[in-house]
Amino acid sequence: MRRRNFIALLGSATVAWPLAARAQQSAMPVIGFLDTRSPEAIADRRQKFRQGLKDTGYVEGENVAIAYGWAENQLDRLPELAAELVRRNVAVITTSGGPAAALAAKAATATIPIVFSVSQNPVALGLVASLARPGGNLTGINFLNTELAAKRLELMRELVPGVARLAVLLNPANAANTETALREVQAAARAMGLQIQIFNASTSHEIDVVFAAFARERHDALFIGPDGFFNARRVQLANMAARHAIPMTSDSREIADAGGLMSYGTDITNVFRQMGVYCGHILKGAKPADMPVDQSTKFELVINAQTARMLGINVPATLLALADEVIE
Repeated sequence: MRRRNFIALLGSATVAWPLAARAQQSAMPVIGFLDTRSPEAIADRRQKFRQGLKDTGYVEGENVAIAYGWAENQLDRLPELAAELVRRNVAVITTSGGPAAALAAKAATATIPIVFSVSQNPVALGLVASLARPGGNLTGINFLNTELAAKRLELMRELVPGVARLAVLLNPANAANTETALREVQAAARAMGLQIQIFNASTSHEIDVVFAAFARERHDALFIGPDGFFNARRVQLANMAARHAIPMTSDSREIADAGGLMSYGTDITNVFRQMGVYCGHILKGAKPADMPVDQSTKFELVINAQTARMLGINVPATLLALADEVIE
């Protein structure tokens, strides 16, 4: 009899433990992570986000959970993905991949804290009242890459002195990002006396079509607009630029790593770490309204020397000395 009682007790314990584990898990705060891309496209960046959380005492699966919403480069899905995170009553939403994700989250809730990362002025986007005192339920990181067009063009012209006709690739699906990028690059090109031609691509097929046009037009260089979609398609862009022997500059060191000639911009992996830190502070009770928007102050120049040699470009010693990294 006692043996049967022991077995019954053991059986009830095996049922109770999963219930207790589930109760503990449901008690964890949940971070909603909204991104315009796919999980594969930003795997390294997500690791940096987790590092930022860990720096503030939070470890995914132990004392915090993360619910992901991936738009897979279909920006029209963002409002529903944001609404789903709100329905799940997450503790905080963090957004990346451009202003469309931040704006979708802002439209979905006026109460849940939101931590954004955007490459242009968040005040102009209507995300916050001011950088120092955001007000409302949003704060985040402004990494300024959209506003670096003039510097990127200056560096490209130093690297490829004969540049006169420039192709500019933008993503029209990301309207808020594209408007700012277009305005910046047009003003910078005008000041430098460069001729530019704008090309648009929002899909992998459209990138192929655009590069076929480059071959016909024979531009001197290609300027990739700052956009999460282009970063996700970095291998395709690098392969096509190599096939058509066109010098390519972007804001993303990951595109340079994949074979682009040059990049100049913020260290995005550090941006993701800072997003994790901000989320951790909010989970501990900080209010977005009182958390100043963090603005990037350090930008890195990356030159792919292997690509330069393939294109027959001699990298000036001045640029080699200036570069934060030279990929051999």
